[in-house]
Amino acid sequence: MRSLLDLVLPVECVGCGRRGDSACPACLLELLSTPFPCWPRPCPPGLPPPWAVTAYAGRAREFLLAYKEDGVVALRRPLGAALAASVRAVLAAESGPVAIVPVPSSAAARRRRGHDHVADLARVATVLLRAEGRAVHQVKALRHARRVADSAGLTAAQRAANLAGAFMVRASSRAQLAGAVVVVVDDLVTTGVTLTECADALRTVGADVRAVATVAATSRRMRGG
Repeated sequence: MRSLLDLVLPVECVGCGRRGDSACPACLLELLSTPFPCWPRPCPPGLPPPWAVTAYAGRAREFLLAYKEDGVVALRRPLGAALAASVRAVLAAESGPVAIVPVPSSAAARRRRGHDHVADLARVATVLLRAEGRAVHQVKALRHARRVADSAGLTAAQRAANLAGAFMVRASSRAQLAGAVVVVVDDLVTTGVTLTECADALRTVGADVRAVATVAATSRRMRGG
């Protein structure tokens, strides 16, 4: 709905309200920070090294919410570019091909939003990285194995129990990922439980999950490491 309204109403920056674009240059500065390790506290066992470009606060939080929940599709490219920067930090230690695997949205979320928001960001990031000559490709390998409860308000332990075994690798992707170097991508690091579950599912088919890359990390949990 928001994307349709943008065609007939003056476009304003989601961050500051300035006319002209959904994200003005000043507000976009938060998405241009140097990527950093963002280990959550407590950290779930098995979480690959997580990276983000900014804290989930301020303009970055407003951008992610507007893109994910309000359908401001114009933010897809700047957020995808931020995700590319996070992946790029991981690729500094890699020389061969890398599969970028997005955390999947649930069927209910896709119906509500009209798109798979993380897969769309991963596609932008992949295109940008390939244009630089990097050997990356997106593989939409994961799907939900079962329904899970809404995680809002759950503790880290409750979230872990809720998501245990919640993801699986699609049969069509198993051979492709056996022995492949993988980076799991998402929009946000919170407790790290979702990312760990996705990494564990990929490991069951022999994938070498080197890291996870995101746009932002919840500020009260992130730390260098």
